[in-house]
Amino acid sequence: MRMRIGFTFAFYLKFDGTIFVTRGDKSINMKRIFFTCFLLAALFIVNNASAQDYKTGLGVRLSSSGAMVNNSISIKHFLNETAAVEGLFSFGDPLAFGALYEIHKPISATGIKWYYGGGGYLAFIKTYDPNKQKNETNANFGAQGVIGLDYKFVNIPLNISLDWKPELNIVTDINFEPSAIGFTARFTFGK
Repeated sequence: MRMRIGFTFAFYLKFDGTIFVTRGDKSINMKRIFFTCFLLAALFIVNNASAQDYKTGLGVRLSSSGAMVNNSISIKHFLNETAAVEGLFSFGDPLAFGALYEIHKPISATGIKWYYGGGGYLAFIKTYDPNKQKNETNANFGAQGVIGLDYKFVNIPLNISLDWKPELNIVTDINFEPSAIGFTARFTFGK
């Protein structure tokens, strides 16, 4: 008995201009792939080899929900060419305030900087106490570290960053949260 394994690719065009590629029972929307490739190419063409620096940035940080300081408002201010402080305010449950001291280093001529640093946070978590049969707010304090990539667009006042920010909760509940990955987009001003 012989088994034959093969893949079939088919291209077809819908009337709305969408191109699909099918491989067996899976189809890939080529319009999305071309759009993504176009955006990436435009990003590198419009922004020359070096990016402009900024003094202060204000924006939103989206993060994994396991972290105490997760989805938050972020403000980053450079103290000098390499050192910055970042403040984070996480709204909702938990309500948290965080501060980080960061050291920024350039990566060759790409316009991207990598950074590392550390700091602390104070968080307030709502919990239900079954003995008292009421909701309570517990304060948590901890340390956080950060390592990430930071990019400032040349022609527009926009900065984006991708980072890993593990947290170690010290007070109330000793807990380590290693999976705090975050993406930040900030409006920048000053040089």
